[in-house]
Amino acid sequence: MGAKKRVGILTAGGDSPGLNAAIRGFGKAAIGTHGMELIGFRDGIRGLAEDRWQELDGTALSGILTVGGTVLGTSRDKAHKMVVDGEVRDMVPTIVENCERNKLDALVCIGGGGTAKNANRLREAGLNVIHLPKTIDNDIAHTDTSFGFSTALGIATEAIDRLHSTAHSHHRVIIAEIMGHKAGWLALGSGIAGGADIILIPEIPYDVESIAESIKKRAASGRNFSVIAIAEGARDVADSADLQAAIALVKSASTPEAKAAAKQHKASVEAGHRDNAFKVATELEAATGLESRVTILGYVQRGGTPDANDRLLGTLLGTAGADLVAEGHFGVTVASQAGEAVPVPLEDVAGNLKTVPVDHPWIAAARHVGTGFGD
Repeated sequence: MGAKKRVGILTAGGDSPGLNAAIRGFGKAAIGTHGMELIGFRDGIRGLAEDRWQELDGTALSGILTVGGTVLGTSRDKAHKMVVDGEVRDMVPTIVENCERNKLDALVCIGGGGTAKNANRLREAGLNVIHLPKTIDNDIAHTDTSFGFSTALGIATEAIDRLHSTAHSHHRVIIAEIMGHKAGWLALGSGIAGGADIILIPEIPYDVESIAESIKKRAASGRNFSVIAIAEGARDVADSADLQAAIALVKSASTPEAKAAAKQHKASVEAGHRDNAFKVATELEAATGLESRVTILGYVQRGGTPDANDRLLGTLLGTAGADLVAEGHFGVTVASQAGEAVPVPLEDVAGNLKTVPVDHPWIAAARHVGTGFGD
């Protein structure tokens, strides 16, 4: 028999329902099925860079399946741009040294798009890395869904359900702001399931006058209230054009200096487009005469106990990840495709975003039942 494989695992990025299910799934399969040793790094990439870890065994993995958040802690640090003692440093070499010192045969990074980028950088640095896809935004490329999305979808849907009562009773327009900076999956899904009258997502620039006309038609037919689901990254036509121009400027920059300036301009454009939900509320109240209010769901969407789907998906992808480590198959994201765990090259996932196609069946279904998109 060969020596036991020693594996490190961490969770990075925003917390999400199902993280602990994935840790447990990977850990139980790695330890129980494949006889590996497992250590967990605290607080994501930062803990990896600072070499802060704990041994994970059956006792540590017991009872965490239904627990929200992550028992390992998390952070949003970038491996190549980490703030250390007030300075930005490339910590990739240090991370490689830590992995070598701990005699790790593999490193498992659980997280979203940013974590996929970090994992890919570590792969390029020579580490044996596997990425497990987590995010409530459901925007990771090449995976049908990611754990965290199902729970958040249920929470956002229930919130929209409850907002209908107040909107109807007070004859108001109520706008529910839902997470999703660049992809509208969560707002779209919960908006449809919750019966929102209007859904605004980043992929479809909206026109406030169009929304106002829809609300006026509802009022004329006796329905003097409306519920709007808006993704936090949704923009009107003018703001969307500004952002696309800024993105094009970054892509066309020919020197490092020009690219840095273009990125700074893009960041300022993005910052100037925040609080769109309140902007929409103010404009609609003026245009329709109906009182308009905003409810921001915020972190409520990704907190609490994971639902059955996320526990199942976290377990499926986690155990599949342990099998891949046992096989020596590294440099991949363990994606969910057609109900199966499928390894996808990390370089195909990192830096790519899965947005909502404008001809997606969910959008078509929403339009068929009379839901507007502000276009």
